[in-house]
Amino acid sequence: MNLKRAKSIKKSWDLKLGELARIWKGGCIIHAVFSDRIKKAYDRNPNFANLLVDPEFAKGIMERQSAWRRVVSFSINLGISMPGMSSSLAYFDSYRRERLLDNLVQAQKDYF
Repeated sequence: MNLKRAKSIKKSWDLKLGELARIWKGGCIIHAVFSDRIKKAYDRNPNFANLLVDPEFAKGIMERQSAWRRVVSFSINLGISMPGMSSSLAYFDSYRRERLLDNLVQAQKDYF
């Protein structure tokens, strides 16, 4: 959704992200429930930068993050590749931090 939002702003498409979520239901009951949550979040605030700042999404992620971390850790320990899960966890961790490792790397580059 963030990529769609960014492209919409750049190209002046004025995409309605909540409406896109509604359209994507596509017959899958699990997908439909999740799409409904996305649509409701964008109905509450169509202009927020990320679903992670929606209070209901943020609450759900925070309540489930320890289980998410256990699953990713367990898969790593077993040598099972889970690129989607581990990348999304890294994105979540990066998004909620004010200062990142990238700042340190850039500072080192600037120093040398």
